[in-house]
Amino acid sequence: MKSHYDVIVVGTGIAGLFTAINIEKKSVLLVSKSKVFSGNTPLAQGGIVSCIYKDSHFSDTVKAGSYYNKKEAVKAIEEDSRENIQKLIELGVNFERDENGELKYTREGGHSENTILYVKDRTGREIVETIAETARQRENIEILEDTMVTEIVEEGERVAGVKLISKSGRYFEVETDHLVLATGGIGELYLNTTNSAEATGDGIAIAYRSGAKVKDMEFIQFHPTSFYLESESKRFLISESLRGEGAKLINENGIRFMDNYHEMGELAPRDIVSRGIYRELSEGRKVYLDIRHESEEHLKNRFPTIYENCLRVGIDISRDLIEVRPAEHYIMGGIETDLMGNTNITGLYACGECACTGVHGGNRLASNSLLEGIVFANRIAQNINKLEKLSFEEQEIEGRGEVQGDELGSEFYNQKRALVKNIMESKLGIVRTDMGISEAIEELKSLESSLLGRESCTVEYNEILNMITVAKLVAYSAKCRKESLGAHYIERGEMIC
Repeated sequence: MKSHYDVIVVGTGIAGLFTAINIEKKSVLLVSKSKVFSGNTPLAQGGIVSCIYKDSHFSDTVKAGSYYNKKEAVKAIEEDSRENIQKLIELGVNFERDENGELKYTREGGHSENTILYVKDRTGREIVETIAETARQRENIEILEDTMVTEIVEEGERVAGVKLISKSGRYFEVETDHLVLATGGIGELYLNTTNSAEATGDGIAIAYRSGAKVKDMEFIQFHPTSFYLESESKRFLISESLRGEGAKLINENGIRFMDNYHEMGELAPRDIVSRGIYRELSEGRKVYLDIRHESEEHLKNRFPTIYENCLRVGIDISRDLIEVRPAEHYIMGGIETDLMGNTNITGLYACGECACTGVHGGNRLASNSLLEGIVFANRIAQNINKLEKLSFEEQEIEGRGEVQGDELGSEFYNQKRALVKNIMESKLGIVRTDMGISEAIEELKSLESSLLGRESCTVEYNEILNMITVAKLVAYSAKCRKESLGAHYIERGEMIC
């Protein structure tokens, strides 16, 4: 491993991997906190929007986003859609095709047309496997797994490198000219989430502590239909594409209820469907997804992942109802970037879920996330490709510092993590109150103070520090936005979906 790389990319989901493979003639260090094939992208079931009907896509996106979207950013993903999806196909992503070899499209919540490309119900997994294999074959890319970036090193007003710590307890620094943060979401801040356990908001936290601007942190999307098991807080996603292909939401009395809340019924934008389910649950009625009109053969072929996961716990979705509840899924806010992925710090870029490009506005339209990830990843890569390579004497890192034992221990961190989760779930969830937001701020400040003076160089310490940093950003942003907008819903009197 060298002491300097032209580019360091942090995160190995779709955005990080796609950035790395599109960088040419420069050395790239690709850093994963766990393994390359981990994170949230492999969990994405539904698909990637293709923008074959740009007018309807634009209308659907801004409507879902409560018209708070950055219009230029929406136009950017539409303009770059064809080029980047074609790259995925050329790399070997096998999107579904009909008997004539033509691409097949499905529909999800908030969409007025069938424009979503998919691979059964494991689109994210297919894409990541394909791009990861490409990255492994590139001579200019070196992959570093089980390692966490804890701090951005700056010289003057630009990025100069990063500090890292491995899970084995070794810490070290690496220099770079360009740092791309593609670290994903913040789901681990919540008690119930569809995200992987790695989603602790690391990129947002380290960027913020270095002076990068963050934006719209109050907008947290809760996916309406995660599979509910009382014993599990890690929620298995039940793809929106089931509803796109005819599944209905019913309460325990067998009554469809979403038509009461929105003209699109089950296919309303996610924030509206989540609040509709929330209301049913708050009034004491369980909620189920019903796709029993489809045959067992069709469901096994079209939704094999969902079918098999439900069957493991005794639910045959061709015969049984699927109990669902909303769970934290995606953050629309994050590190503020321009249309080329630049932040306000020279040499620092962000893409994917940790970035706030403005595409999603107050609430993300289904299947826009994968497209946004590859479009802005490629824009960052092409921008870096145009820049002159700086002259550095690259040396091998001979040794890395050894971290001493952590006196705080795992139990201490687990307790703090549980407190963050409970605060966020109860006071910064689907429905919020002014009092709850204020209480969350005070409780998070108290939690943060309990870490002061106890600095540690472990991954566990840095994760809980990042979680509290990001949780406070969400809480303060929620407090500043006085009125309900998109996924940020303040309850004052009677609830309206």
